[in-house]
Amino acid sequence: MTVLPTDPSDLQASIADAAAVLADGGLVVLPTDTVYGIAADAFDADAVAALLAAKGRGRAMPPPVLVVSVAMLDVLAVDVSQAARALAQAFWPGALTLVVSAQPSLQWDLGETAGTVALRMPDEATAIALLESTGPLAVSSANRTGMPAATTVTEAKGQLGSRVARYLDGGPSRGGQASTIVDATSSTLTILREGAISRAELAAIVPHLAAELSTPDGDAG
Repeated sequence: MTVLPTDPSDLQASIADAAAVLADGGLVVLPTDTVYGIAADAFDADAVAALLAAKGRGRAMPPPVLVVSVAMLDVLAVDVSQAARALAQAFWPGALTLVVSAQPSLQWDLGETAGTVALRMPDEATAIALLESTGPLAVSSANRTGMPAATTVTEAKGQLGSRVARYLDGGPSRGGQASTIVDATSSTLTILREGAISRAELAAIVPHLAAELSTPDGDAG
């Protein structure tokens, strides 16, 4: 396991190193605008399985997928509602995870997704640079299941250790709070977890989200 610096003078080389590890099926920890995440190539089923094993969780809790642009909604998802698009336009990049119906033609295996995928575009330069190099990444919070989410690379390394090949050190997480998750698989959106973006902020874009919060389901960093 190697910690990689992300200072401007080192970033290009560190991104190239991390991207090569991901392309070879390895795992990388990266900073995001919420908490640190553990990443795998979203289209490598063995790498995704290794991500879940590193966290100590099973296929019943599939990882979300980080993307580099709002346009990826139409690449990775189908039947995206106007309300969901409005939220993405308002809060991406940022701490909003949208659960949508996955494009059925995609050759990936994220776990027991029931035909859905949780998508987010992070607001963090290192994460975006890595995504631009690799394409969509399966990313979950960088912690062992049941432990606190890591807000520094040291915390992530302490929990995940040699299960991860590379650790991108972006300093302390700016947010430190997990993303808000919205179920957008139907025309009536539902908040699954209220995180860094409040219900009131969401309801300013989609008014029916002012209703009572539903039961949380999983994590999405």
